[in-house]
Amino acid sequence: MRRRTFLAASTATLALPAIGRAESRQALKFIPQSDLAILDPVWTTAYVTRNHAYMIYDTLYGQTGKQFGFKCTPQMVAGHVIENDGKTWKLTLRDGLLFHNGERVLASDCAASIKRWSARDAFGQALMARTDELSAPDDKTIVFRLKQPFALLPDALGHGASNMCAMMPKHIADSDPFKQFTEVIGSGPFRFKTDERVQGSFFAYERFDKYKPREDGEASFTAGPKKVHFDRVEWHVQPDYATKAAAMQAGEMDWWENPPADLLPLLSKAKITVVVTDLTGTPFLLRPNHLYPPFDKPAVRRALMGAIDQKDFMIAMMGEDTSLWSVGNGFFPPVSPLSSNAGMEALTGKRDYEAVKKALVQAGYQGEKVVLMGATDQPANYPLAEVAADMLKRVGVNVDYQATDWGMVVQRRALTKPPADGGWNMFCTGFSGLDFFTPASHLPLRANGKGAWFGWPDDPKTEELREAWFNAPDLAAQKKVAEQDQLRAFENVPYYPLGVAQLPTAFRPDITGVPEGFPIFWDVRRT
Repeated sequence: MRRRTFLAASTATLALPAIGRAESRQALKFIPQSDLAILDPVWTTAYVTRNHAYMIYDTLYGQTGKQFGFKCTPQMVAGHVIENDGKTWKLTLRDGLLFHNGERVLASDCAASIKRWSARDAFGQALMARTDELSAPDDKTIVFRLKQPFALLPDALGHGASNMCAMMPKHIADSDPFKQFTEVIGSGPFRFKTDERVQGSFFAYERFDKYKPREDGEASFTAGPKKVHFDRVEWHVQPDYATKAAAMQAGEMDWWENPPADLLPLLSKAKITVVVTDLTGTPFLLRPNHLYPPFDKPAVRRALMGAIDQKDFMIAMMGEDTSLWSVGNGFFPPVSPLSSNAGMEALTGKRDYEAVKKALVQAGYQGEKVVLMGATDQPANYPLAEVAADMLKRVGVNVDYQATDWGMVVQRRALTKPPADGGWNMFCTGFSGLDFFTPASHLPLRANGKGAWFGWPDDPKTEELREAWFNAPDLAAQKKVAEQDQLRAFENVPYYPLGVAQLPTAFRPDITGVPEGFPIFWDVRRT
């Protein structure tokens, strides 16, 4: 595996003397993980879009951080009442909610937003499968009439996962959830400055002066009062790691979302704060496309599992510091109560590339070209793709490794066309451990065919186990179902687990209040 060649250049750049800050103390300058190629938080699971969406949109419920147990509590709703033995939920919107265009947020807007979101989100699909009717009988009331009690309703609407349940005006929410929208109107603490957008380079947000934060509770993750202390937040998409590091050193940028592990010591030496804010870790994975050869064959997918060495992937991405990663992880992260050793011998046994090469042929691999996508602007995903390309070549796979930027990968992975016609066979990515806690929000574990996450696995047994988990009466029963779910995943192989990393973020020492979780811009201050 080649080490990243930018390190030497970055070291030299960081040695430059710091220059004075000329920018207003009321503007926060942020370096995002990649270009913001997609604005629709329902259409994509890309975290850069999710981070953008949480600035602009608000949610009916918010999720607390680890200290408060990741509980979902009222956010846009003042509260709810439960009737009819748990089968009727009445949610009441709090006063003072306004969209950025000045219109009131109505219950009908919210009902339409829930329907659009639930068409794509795994947890939302489970909620709507249990819903007889979702209605808005008046401007402030949202009513769920359920087929059966579903105590997880607030968790479904508030979990801080990839497909954010964003509240938007009805005329936007009524649009096709399988087509991207382009009109951005939310009711969250920031407004998106569409007039300043420079695709691939610059995005701006301004404080929404009519936003009314909750007055109760404590701010934690996406829950509680969202108090904005900057008039403006700017996202600056930077071309390379050396440029990003130099901008942080010079005080030109305030916050760098995802610095590579190679630069962490240098940033710390420059008195840049380096800290892990996502306390659930980040499981990474290699996703095969189940629609086309060779990975349409379960036997081929299983055969390749014998070549996955999680340690190789984690060292390439994070270096030798084992405090930043862990291996021996299956389909649920170590922090999840559902984590187990079920079937783990498939990943932890001796790696034998020659044996895998023979097993692939016996399983039906016929030398088909495999299009592997890599994202050069992602310090985590790119090294993983490089290791994957090398691993595939070692076991005799005919690899067509195509490296682009992450925005292109995000758009291309949604294509169901054959790899030879612009589609794909494999790509690497990562999710917050919170997204993988349970089958409810675990998108890559879904196996509902064309309705599944990119890769589109189709396995009725996996879907049956997911339903069994929802219907399990207690945690002990849920754990048993999760063990069966993991065993089935090793048989059907929806994806290849590559290990769990602790990904730090970096910000200037005068920036305080950075919350737990992904980049959140309320409560952040400059001292």
